Amino acid sequence: MSETRTISVIVTGRVQGVSYRAWTQSEARARGLAGTVRNRDDGSVEAVFSGAPEAVAEMEALCRSGPPGARVADVTARDGGDVPTGGAFRILRD
Repeated sequence: MSETRTISVIVTGRVQGVSYRAWTQSEARARGLAGTVRNRDDGSVEAVFSGAPEAVAEMEALCRSGPPGARVADVTARDGGDVPTGGAFRILRD
């Protein structure tokens, strides 16, 4: 049985209006991760990543730079989070 890790992250800075959610979805899917990403009302982005511990750690590190055009100020991560069923990584729309 393979080990699974799940984390929730909040990314602050210039992260809305720069394709951060689409970039996150693409990077997470490339690593075989399940989870979600969404914009928050306060201008931050929230994501949940679930999968192989190494892939989750890599995704957390990637969130610290983001896509071209993003200016990440901070990434706060905590273990846990609700992962939707289905196994795919999805963008949650506003």
